[in-house]
Amino acid sequence: MDNFFANFLDDYFAECDEHIINIRDKLLAIEAQINQPKIDHSLLDKLFVSFHSIKGLSGMVGLKEAEQLSHEMESYLRLLREQKVTLTNSGIDALINGTTMLEQVITAYHTQGNLPDISSILVQLKNLLSEDSTEPKESVNTTETTNSNVVNQIASLTLKEQEKTDLKLALEQGETAWQFEFIPGQEKAEKGINVNTIRERLQAIGKLIHASPMLRENGGVSFNFVVTTKDSETSFAGWDIDGLTYKPYLTTKKEEAPESELETKVEPIPSLSAILPVNPTFPIINAAGSTPSNVVRVDLTKLDELMRMVGELITTRAKFAENLKDLKNKLPAAELRTLRETNLAFERQLRDLREGVMRVRLVPIGEIFTRMQFVIRDLAKESKKQISLELSGQNTEIDKFVVERMLDPMMHMVRNAVSHGLELPDERISCGKPPEGKISLRAATSGEMVVIEIADDGRGVDAEAVINRAKKQNLIDAYSTSQIVDNNTILDIICSSCFSTREQADLTSGRGVGMAVVKNTVTELGGFITLDFKKNQGTTITIQLPLTLAIADALIISVMEQTFAIPQSAIREVIQVPESAIAVLENNEIIPYRQQVLPLIRLSEVFNLKNNQENYSNSEIKINQKFHRTHSSATKSILKLIVVGNGINAIAIAVDQILGQQEIVVRPLTDPLVQVVGLAGATELGDGRVVLIIDTLALTRIANSTIRIKNSLGNTT
Repeated sequence: MDNFFANFLDDYFAECDEHIINIRDKLLAIEAQINQPKIDHSLLDKLFVSFHSIKGLSGMVGLKEAEQLSHEMESYLRLLREQKVTLTNSGIDALINGTTMLEQVITAYHTQGNLPDISSILVQLKNLLSEDSTEPKESVNTTETTNSNVVNQIASLTLKEQEKTDLKLALEQGETAWQFEFIPGQEKAEKGINVNTIRERLQAIGKLIHASPMLRENGGVSFNFVVTTKDSETSFAGWDIDGLTYKPYLTTKKEEAPESELETKVEPIPSLSAILPVNPTFPIINAAGSTPSNVVRVDLTKLDELMRMVGELITTRAKFAENLKDLKNKLPAAELRTLRETNLAFERQLRDLREGVMRVRLVPIGEIFTRMQFVIRDLAKESKKQISLELSGQNTEIDKFVVERMLDPMMHMVRNAVSHGLELPDERISCGKPPEGKISLRAATSGEMVVIEIADDGRGVDAEAVINRAKKQNLIDAYSTSQIVDNNTILDIICSSCFSTREQADLTSGRGVGMAVVKNTVTELGGFITLDFKKNQGTTITIQLPLTLAIADALIISVMEQTFAIPQSAIREVIQVPESAIAVLENNEIIPYRQQVLPLIRLSEVFNLKNNQENYSNSEIKINQKFHRTHSSATKSILKLIVVGNGINAIAIAVDQILGQQEIVVRPLTDPLVQVVGLAGATELGDGRVVLIIDTLALTRIANSTIRIKNSLGNTT
C-alpha cells in the first residue's frame, strides 16, 4: 500500500505544480484586464478548473488546508463567471495571496514540514465573498423541480455542503448522478490506468461532484467518485474492463430506494493522512500517468539513472574505438572498414540518444520567470515603486535540476534590482527618467550554455560606495585606494559573505548573504556570473549555465605528459602563437588577442607538474609567481593556446598537445580529500585511463585573484 500511495502522492504534487503554474499565468493576465470593460472569460474558466482540480485532489489526500483555500477561491471565481460580481483590485490581491499560501501549504506537505497558518487568508477570501455577493443560492422551490425523495436523499448524504449544492443544481438541470468505484492495482498501473486517468475520464463525461478514498475489508484501498452527466450509460458502459464499476447514485422513486445506506450515501472515511504513517518514507517508483495532453510524468531520479546508463554506453563506445586502433594491422582492410563504419553509426546513434534524454530533462525557464512576476508585483506594492517587467526567451529550455536550484538566486537578484537598483518615481523624474522603472529578464541559448540576464534601468552600482563600504567591513584590506577598480572587483565584493550596502536589513534585502549564495549556486552548477553597470543608467547581471551537467563534449589535451579534458562549451578558440609574443606586465604573463590582452595560464605551473613548488594555504592551487622566462629559439618556439571564457573573463591556457575531441561523462570529485581548485571532476577515456576535467571558471578566478593580489602587494610595498 505504501507503493501505491507514494505513486499517488507523486502524481498529486506534480499535478498541483502544473495547476499552480497555470494559475499564476492566468491571474497576471486577468490583472492586466482589470480596467478593461470586459474580461476574457476563458481565463476565468481555466482558473476555475485549476482550483477545482486542486480542491478535489487535496480532498483525496486529506490535505484540508489546500482544499479549503481552493474552495474559497473557486467560489469567488464562480461568482465572476456568473457575472454576479465585478473583478476588483482587492479580489485580485486575495486570489494572488491565496495562491501563494496554497503553494506554501502543498510544499510544506510535500517536504513534511509544518503547515502554515491559513486563517488570515481564509478570512480575506471569505470577506471578499461577503462584500461582493453570496454563494449561489439554492433553488427557491426545490421540491417542485426535484423529486422530494431525491431531496431527502441528498440531505442525508455525508457530502460537503458545497457538494450537495452542486449535486442539486446538476439534477435540476436534468443530469443523472452516478457513483463509480475504482480499485487500483499494479497490473492496471502498468497499463497506465491509475487514479488520475480515471478522474480525468470522469471529468470528460460530466461534473465530478465528489472523490474520496475508502478502506476495503481486505485492507486495500478503493476510490469512490460521484459524477453528474447528461450522457447516457452507454458512453461509459465498457469501462468495467479497466476495473471501474458504477451504479446510479440516487433513485427517483421512493419504492426503489436501496435498503443499504451504502448505496445512497458515502460513509465517513479516514483521510490519507490518517491512513499513512506519521512520517512516511516513500520509495521512488514510477510516477507516470497519461493526461489529455499526452504527457507522461517521470520521476527525475529515473531520468538521472537513464542519463547514467547513456554515459556508460558512451564510455563503452570510446573503448570500442580504441580497440579498433589496435586492430589496424591485424584485420583485412575490408573488415576493418566495416567495423569503423559500425563504430561511426554507433557514435551517431549514441549522440542522438544522449540529446534525446537531455531534451526530456529540459523545461522552459519561463517557470522561473512566471514566479518572478508575482515577486515583482508584491515588491512594487511594498516599496511604492512603479515597476514594469519585460520578459524575453521564456521558452528557452534548461535542465530541470538547474531550474530548481536557480529559483532562490533569481528571486534574490530580482529583489536586489527593486531594492537597490530602481528609484522611487519622484527620484526618477528628477533624473530625467520616466516614473516607471523597468526590470528585464532575458534568456537565450548559446551553444551548450544558457545565458540569463537580469537587468534594470535604475541607479546602477556606485563603485566608490561599494569600495568604501567593503573597507569599513574589513573585506578588502589588501586593496589600496590607488588600485583600478573593475567590474570583476565590484562583483567579488558584493558576492562576499555578509557584505551589504544597507545599514539595516528590511524584508527585501540588506542581510549580506544573498549575492554570496547566488554566486556559490551558479559556480556549483558549472556556470559563471558577470556584472555590468553604468551609474544612473542601470545594472545587468549575466549568468551562463550549462544546458546539462552529466555528459559533455570535451577537448583532450596533454601537459607535461599528463592528460586533461576541457569542456568544449567553455572553449572560445584554439590558437598558436610564438613564445616571443608573450609579454610580462607587473609579473603577469599576457598575450595579445584580437585587440585585447589575455592573462596566460600555464597548467604545468597551476598544478605544479614540473616540480614540487610551495603550495599556499587552504589547499588552493595558486599560479606560480615566477613568470619571467628566458625564451630560447632552440626550445619551443610555438605555443599552443586554448582561449576560454568571454569578455573580461577570457584567459589563454597553454598546453603541450591537443590529442582530439571526445564525449565525456562528468564524474564530480565529491571526496573533500581529492577536491582541488581548478579541477571540475574526472572522466574515463576509451583506453581506460581516468583523466581530470579542467574547471575553466576556477582558472579564471585564480588568474584574476592572483593578478589583484600581486597588484595590491606592488602598491603597498
